[in-house]
Amino acid sequence: MEPTQHVSYLCLTQVKQKSCVVCGIISSVLLGNLVCSLHCVSELSMSKQTYRVCFCFRRGFKLKVAEAPSEIKALFNDYSEQGVMSLEQLQKFLIEVQGEDEASMEDVQGIMDSLHEFKHLPIFQLRKGLNLEAFFRYLCHDLNPPLSPHNTVHHDMNAPLSHYFIYTGHNSYLTGNQLSSICSDVPVINSLQCGVRVIELDMWPNSTKDDIDVLHGRTLTTPVKLSKCLISIKKYAFVASEYPVIITLEDHLTPDLQAKVAEMATQIFGDLLFSPESECLAEFPSPESLKRQIIISTKPPKEYLETKIKDKDEGSQKETASIQKKDNGSQKATKSAKKKDNGSQKAKYPSEDKTWGKEISDLKDELEPFDKDEPEEGEDINEEDMEDWDHKLQQSAAPEYRRLIAIQAGKQKGGIKEWIRLDPDKVRRLSLSEQELENAIITHGQDIIRFTQRNLLRVFPKVMRVDSSNYNPLIGWMHGAQMVAFNMQGYDRPLWLMQGMFRANGGCGYVKKPDLLLKVGPHDKVFDPKANLPVKTTLKVKVYMGEGWHLDFHHTHFDIYSPPDFYTKVGIAGVPADSLMKKTKAVEDDWTPTWNEEFEFPLTAPELALLRIEVHEYDMSEKDDFGGQTCLPVSELRTGIRAVPLHNQKGEKYNSVKLLMRFEFV
Repeated sequence: MEPTQHVSYLCLTQVKQKSCVVCGIISSVLLGNLVCSLHCVSELSMSKQTYRVCFCFRRGFKLKVAEAPSEIKALFNDYSEQGVMSLEQLQKFLIEVQGEDEASMEDVQGIMDSLHEFKHLPIFQLRKGLNLEAFFRYLCHDLNPPLSPHNTVHHDMNAPLSHYFIYTGHNSYLTGNQLSSICSDVPVINSLQCGVRVIELDMWPNSTKDDIDVLHGRTLTTPVKLSKCLISIKKYAFVASEYPVIITLEDHLTPDLQAKVAEMATQIFGDLLFSPESECLAEFPSPESLKRQIIISTKPPKEYLETKIKDKDEGSQKETASIQKKDNGSQKATKSAKKKDNGSQKAKYPSEDKTWGKEISDLKDELEPFDKDEPEEGEDINEEDMEDWDHKLQQSAAPEYRRLIAIQAGKQKGGIKEWIRLDPDKVRRLSLSEQELENAIITHGQDIIRFTQRNLLRVFPKVMRVDSSNYNPLIGWMHGAQMVAFNMQGYDRPLWLMQGMFRANGGCGYVKKPDLLLKVGPHDKVFDPKANLPVKTTLKVKVYMGEGWHLDFHHTHFDIYSPPDFYTKVGIAGVPADSLMKKTKAVEDDWTPTWNEEFEFPLTAPELALLRIEVHEYDMSEKDDFGGQTCLPVSELRTGIRAVPLHNQKGEKYNSVKLLMRFEFV
């Protein structure tokens, strides 16, 4: 690509005139006697970027200074006089354009006081207001985010637990793939620090049968002590949120070790441990009533052991064949996974598109056939422990362990009809694999929604996801599933959706389900996500420009010969009728691309919609490079012109990369 303009070197007379060499603003205070602001410092460094074309030739680019788009300039003119926007005019702008109806003069003064990096500008020294440059920098500032800057819990937290989506992890102790990675308390800590509220631990007897290990059973994953995980959970449970932490246990223990778990949990958690008044709950308590408490959820031990023995005594040829097939597959996959783990980080987290992740599955696609041989998670039979179970079954299950279980889990005998049968006298938790759920919703979609109005439904990745990848979480959410369990180390697009959903409600890990999933209409009718529903609202999204990549990336990160060619993808993840992706044109050779493109998204269920935003760098010869992403709950979007910070593949926010966008509902 040819350079748009060669570097022009700075004129020394500008310094003598006390004029910023980048933007030209005249000021009595210049940083380094050259520039007027930190923003212009970065622009100054950008102006000297060169790219090597061959051994003896370099190309230089003078990159334009980011300036306000024409629409921003027009708005400034409408809300200013003689080039200055007063505090009163800024307040009017916040109310009329930004939709901040309750914006007060104190809020406006707070904005002015917070713009520290522009305080040296004369307009601030005189306390008159903002000039165009300062107004533009405010719009691009962290003070102007797309979600509420207060980051406070604002949903009603007094409803039963079944009325909330809950931030849920799967095999929370794994550091990598499902077959050969290391088990540790570090992923548990990381999850809790990110606001995850449901931690899963798989408990197995250690090699000497006298203690409890946490590991992914019948694989080559290296174990970690249960006690270590519990201590870390206690320490970090309420760092990110005060709302309850639920520990889902996969129990592969004998009664004596179950008793040891009860003793261990009681000693470590103490008063933090929630103990229900009765063994079976008629209704789940609320998140508010369970603040700073830790809840244990697993199958009642007697039922769990009887199921194991019954499966063994029946000697089902189908089950045996399935287990043998799984063992053989696990051994092959384990060898493959170990080989991959010795390689690059990309090998650890393979995906269809290695550059920036696999696209979200289309809910309109035909669902896969139901694999009846796929075992329920945690239901595989460990033959080494079977003799112990034979002897222990005659003993009564440890009563102290049974009392530990606040949320009982399990499936009724039979198929999906029995699994989701409502019991007016008690509530429980049901676990389904993503495959089981996808097939169940074909014929029992609305029954599942009815079930989740009182009971908890946990969805977990199918066993074939040995690479710790994830699935489309909307499949669970739109059918009321509270615990959509994800591999938090699987840095893919589905995880971006998960992170986006739980940016809602102050990031506390609990998001109130919309009323459409909780209401029951005439003739016991409930929400049908596949129905042809009328459009409730239309979201208009305008992508003005982007900036900050030159601060967070080396200048040859995207292209070794020229500045990057960025484009933006914008879309909706939601019910099938609402899901759609669109993209802007690519802007060539520009670190601060301006697109000025607008898109419209009709929404039939905006309460369940997530706004997807991704930036990529166009590459003619290879796969496009990843330039940032974010996902935002549509129900909590602030209207108006907003600075949208972007994140990397792991969901970590970049220091400087942002998009300037406008959101409107019509």
